[in-house]
Amino acid sequence: MSLNDDYNLRRLERYLSIAWDSGAVPVIVLTKSDLCKDIEIKLNEISSIAIGVEVLVTTSTSDEGYQSLKRFLSSGKTVAFIGSSGVGKSTLINCLLGQNILETNEIRNDDKGRHTTTRRELIMLPNSGVVIDTPGMRELGIISADLMKSFSDIDELALDCKFNDCTHKHEPNCAVQKAIKDGALSVERLESYWKLKKEAKYQGLNSKNDRKRKGK
Repeated sequence: MSLNDDYNLRRLERYLSIAWDSGAVPVIVLTKSDLCKDIEIKLNEISSIAIGVEVLVTTSTSDEGYQSLKRFLSSGKTVAFIGSSGVGKSTLINCLLGQNILETNEIRNDDKGRHTTTRRELIMLPNSGVVIDTPGMRELGIISADLMKSFSDIDELALDCKFNDCTHKHEPNCAVQKAIKDGALSVERLESYWKLKKEAKYQGLNSKNDRKRKGK
């Protein structure tokens, strides 16, 4: 996720839920740090939702700006770069390769990146495993998600709710609602949790119905 106009916590929660569900280990790579004037504020916001996930701050404008990525790349490992259009995935891979193999574009006048990559590409890095460059995603739907990991803070709070089946909406002695009143949890994060949970359940039901129809 880039630190300019692409920055979006709710979308990041969506990416993390899908990444955890895939069985991969997610790492948040923040790009274009040279275009951000409030990095510390954004890092604090991200740390409140990216529980147990490492966060890297990168830039392609200097040789030191992407070195932190290298410790996640090694022989026998496959690393997939996913994110919105124009966040700089291809640019970072070019930096790691030491040459411009992948096509890139400059950002637009509205500070947003341009959509460049149109297909998935698997690239061998010299002595450093494999990376996959993916097309930028304009929308990210959910078929399945691991909300227990991406929203582990809410699940932990829920253990102290009075009722085991608490919806965290109107029940008495709800620990999640108390955390919101105390400022320990944001309303936006809880609403994002509800939204993704509903979407994942809906898509899951559709998948079951599809299998039934195919079986018939």
